[in-house]
Amino acid sequence: MQRSIFYTYTFESSYMLALTNKKKLVERKTMTFWERTYLPAIAKGMGITFGHIFKKKPTINYPEQTRPFSPVFRGLQVLNRDEEGRERCTACGLCAVACPAEAITMEAAERLPGEEDLYKEEKYAARYEINMLRCIFCGLCEEACPKDAIYLSETFAPANYTRKGFIYGKEELLIPDPKKQPVEFAKARGLRVKH
Repeated sequence: MQRSIFYTYTFESSYMLALTNKKKLVERKTMTFWERTYLPAIAKGMGITFGHIFKKKPTINYPEQTRPFSPVFRGLQVLNRDEEGRERCTACGLCAVACPAEAITMEAAERLPGEEDLYKEEKYAARYEINMLRCIFCGLCEEACPKDAIYLSETFAPANYTRKGFIYGKEELLIPDPKKQPVEFAKARGLRVKH
């Protein structure tokens, strides 16, 4: 059975016609003395290498220089504040439900009397964490939030040596206070404006 398949295959392949006329015959001529020394090939390669020295570099010196971001770039998440510096997040959990990677975890708490200047609503996120190793930067958390409390900024996720360093808590995610730190607030906000 196996022999008949083999013979059939060789018989058919020997009588098959070429699909294109791109067939090229290659001649195997003997190499000259200079070709055997490989000096012309080395000189040609060095000419290409030295030719690239005088061209403009395609790389940039990051972090001293940065490329402009695309208008749809999605970087690290930021927890937003309102104009008075209060946290916008109400711990509704819609961002955690919308996250396909299940990277967001949170715990809700009730606002105590006297904390009206800290939290905008009666309920707030006492604990808010995003696991950046799971996050796929899809932006669904930003779209699901009814209060515009979370958005994706123009910041890259920095490198780290431990897995624990990639789990960002509320302290790392919360944007600086616009009243106390206006310069840091503007820098963290980037070019995107969310109200």
